[in-house]
Amino acid sequence: MPRPFLVVDAFTDQPFRGNPAAVVPLDSWPSDAWLQNVAMEMNHAETAFLVPAGSGHHLRWFTPTVEVDLCGHATLAAAKALAHQNRWPADDPVRFQTRSGELLVKQTADTFELDFPVVPQTPCQSPSGLRKGLGATPVHVGKNSMDYLVELSSEQEVRSLRPDWKALGSIPCRGIIVTAPSTNPQFDCVSRFFAPAVGVDEDPVTGSAHCCLAEYWAKKTGKSDLVGFQASRRGGIVTMRLRENRVILGGQAVVVSEGTLLVDPV
Repeated sequence: MPRPFLVVDAFTDQPFRGNPAAVVPLDSWPSDAWLQNVAMEMNHAETAFLVPAGSGHHLRWFTPTVEVDLCGHATLAAAKALAHQNRWPADDPVRFQTRSGELLVKQTADTFELDFPVVPQTPCQSPSGLRKGLGATPVHVGKNSMDYLVELSSEQEVRSLRPDWKALGSIPCRGIIVTAPSTNPQFDCVSRFFAPAVGVDEDPVTGSAHCCLAEYWAKKTGKSDLVGFQASRRGGIVTMRLRENRVILGGQAVVVSEGTLLVDPV
């Protein structure tokens, strides 16, 4: 039976910007091997799979090589896909059951707000391979349950990085968040995200990284409402509203294609 899928550019209001994710709605869960093979075939940083669950949906995220615990841009893409298919619940918000608990997404005009957990970092020593992998000297290094966070001295230093993927891929973590204060008054911080260990050398816009960036920059700036720009080649904007142990991530999204899977789930 043909299965529809969509490709959505998340954290942008323009096609070919932000972070693309494939979204595959399903009736029930097939094998993990099938899900991983589809994500490998889609070859986006993440593919989101949706299965109806009560008044909401179960949601899982796969890179081309592994399943991950939390993904912001693919959650935004899944929400945009539901809205595009006129499947948004009448009693907004939409509820996603995930490996990181229940995630709520609200829709306001053309903007989506994702209610995510804060994932704070704590200062730590630089792991082996970090400085070589970045080719830069950190101002600060921290670690949370998923990633390392590295602050560099300037936005220009963040933008000019040319990472050594093999060195970064040897570090035991999901990814490396690299950040600095923004020189543009429109933004509070800039960042890039490198995750070669899970099959994504550089992620264009990483919502879940902002679950850490929000808490980090709130402490440094004294602000609870912030705006981040992820300075990848595609670029993307993420708003952050820190609310105790939750962060509301805001962004827009654009559906760029729809297609059909011709391989049955097994």
